[in-house]
Amino acid sequence: MKFLLLFAVIMLLSSCWPSSVSFIDNGSMPPEWKTFSVRTLENNAPNTPISYAPQLSEQLKDGIQNNTRLMLNPDTGEGEVYIEGKISNYSVTPVAIQDGDNSAKNRLTISVLFTIFVSAPQEEKMNINSTRFVDFDSSTDLATVERTLLEEINTQIVQDVINKLLSNW
Repeated sequence: MKFLLLFAVIMLLSSCWPSSVSFIDNGSMPPEWKTFSVRTLENNAPNTPISYAPQLSEQLKDGIQNNTRLMLNPDTGEGEVYIEGKISNYSVTPVAIQDGDNSAKNRLTISVLFTIFVSAPQEEKMNINSTRFVDFDSSTDLATVERTLLEEINTQIVQDVINKLLSNW
């Protein structure tokens, strides 16, 4: 009787055991997708730091490689997935107005319009408009915190693109 009970427990546990474990989410990406490429983003927003477009482009490449199964194709425009885009907004605005028309917080807002071209399993084109922001104290000079704020916003923008790639088209 004990042997039969032990056998039943082992069978029950082995049927629930995962067949594979991975930290990379394949989502619902088509199996035909193997590689991707990213064209350096255009900078169409005034006041954007000169190095911002290439910086965000590189973070996008790193994010897709680290969080999906897609491999980077160094030839721009090649691969099953090709991403290009433009920075359309880079602005700082006051958000928490206090007495005397002074603001307690400022908001850095960045908008990027991405176009994703897919060549397999069938040709498709998808547009994504990602707008992200972060607030900071108005008593702080933007130049001193800009790098940290950009890293935070870039992480969110890259995640928007990855989510779109992993979602059902």
